[in-house]
Amino acid sequence: MSDANEPTGAAGAAGAVGPTDGVTGGAEAGATGAGSAGNPAGSAPGRRVRVVLVDDHRMFRTGVRAEIGQTERTGVEVVGEAADVDQAVTVITATRPEVVLLDVHLPGGGGVEVLRRCSPLMADPEQPVRFLALSVSDAAEDVIGVIRGGARGYVTKTITGTDLVDSVFRVQDGDAVFSPRLAGFVLDAFASTDAPPVDEDLDRLTQREREVLRLIARGYAYKEIAKQLFISVKTVESHVSAVLRKLQLSNRHELTRWATARRLV
Repeated sequence: MSDANEPTGAAGAAGAVGPTDGVTGGAEAGATGAGSAGNPAGSAPGRRVRVVLVDDHRMFRTGVRAEIGQTERTGVEVVGEAADVDQAVTVITATRPEVVLLDVHLPGGGGVEVLRRCSPLMADPEQPVRFLALSVSDAAEDVIGVIRGGARGYVTKTITGTDLVDSVFRVQDGDAVFSPRLAGFVLDAFASTDAPPVDEDLDRLTQREREVLRLIARGYAYKEIAKQLFISVKTVESHVSAVLRKLQLSNRHELTRWATARRLV
């Protein structure tokens, strides 16, 4: 499903594919309040926001573009797309959008790596680029990771198109936006005095290495991991070797114990 070699400009997902992956039919109570389809909440008449879509699934990007990118109706102008970390940094730097819709799991290091490399753009006082994570994952470590990295919010892919448009405009205004189910533990993680400290060992791993680590610890074979992550078995082996080296472990049994002790399984 990854398409790392596809065009990265605004026309990168051309094709008549309808919305997919639950973008339009989410059962989630709106992350940010609902508006009408013709005038989503937060998008006052005449308002515009320039957006870049970053997700490694072409069909999902096409669905999001079809749902929210009708500029005359929604006020959202999709100015670029990217399927991996390097593409994302290139497109975001070139287009300087107001908001980036960022998937957490991406080839090349994940959403956290995009945030790290785009930190100067986020800090620009004149024209800041703001990030809203849009992911299928609701895992605590994914949410906290991108929020620590500088994202202004995190919504899951069950969100409706109308609520996603509203969320984009709120992030453009500098608000923090979270899906209702995620907001509570995000607040707890950052406000609680007994919140767990940053795990320096875990922070050495890229997002993809963490994904492989978690699946290895759950007992998946290399072929199963490759199929689930849409990568080759050889790539899985390379990630496992990198994880073992960074964590100074010897085999997958030690790796499983390490992950279990940190409740990553």
